[in-house]
Amino acid sequence: MQFRVPQFIDIEDKLFGPFTFKQFAYIVGGGGMIFVVYKLFPFFVAVLLIIPIAILTVALTFYKINGKPFIFYLQASIEYAMKSKLYVWKQRLVKPGTNTSVDDIPKTVSVVPKVSKSRLNDISWNLDVAEKEEK
Repeated sequence: MQFRVPQFIDIEDKLFGPFTFKQFAYIVGGGGMIFVVYKLFPFFVAVLLIIPIAILTVALTFYKINGKPFIFYLQASIEYAMKSKLYVWKQRLVKPGTNTSVDDIPKTVSVVPKVSKSRLNDISWNLDVAEKEEK
């Protein structure tokens, strides 16, 4: 029994011409905000408020960072700014009678056992077989 697998599930549908529903909502919302600011404030004050609103509207509509929409990064930055941050101070331990801390003392190097080539081949073969059995 065969099933059809949906293709291109990560691409949004274009509902309003070349725009998706989200893009259209950002454009309409930004345009509405610009209109309200233009009507409520004097021209010079309105221009100072309209420019950032227009830039934010264009960024939300079209700008992508690493293939993700700008809204994800905007949300993450707002959450980071609003959250309380926990800073932990790590106290350096000082040995009594010396001026050096415990952190300054060199640590001993651990010895890593060597694996023979035949053992590596056995492990590789086991991984290949286990991987094929899972499929």
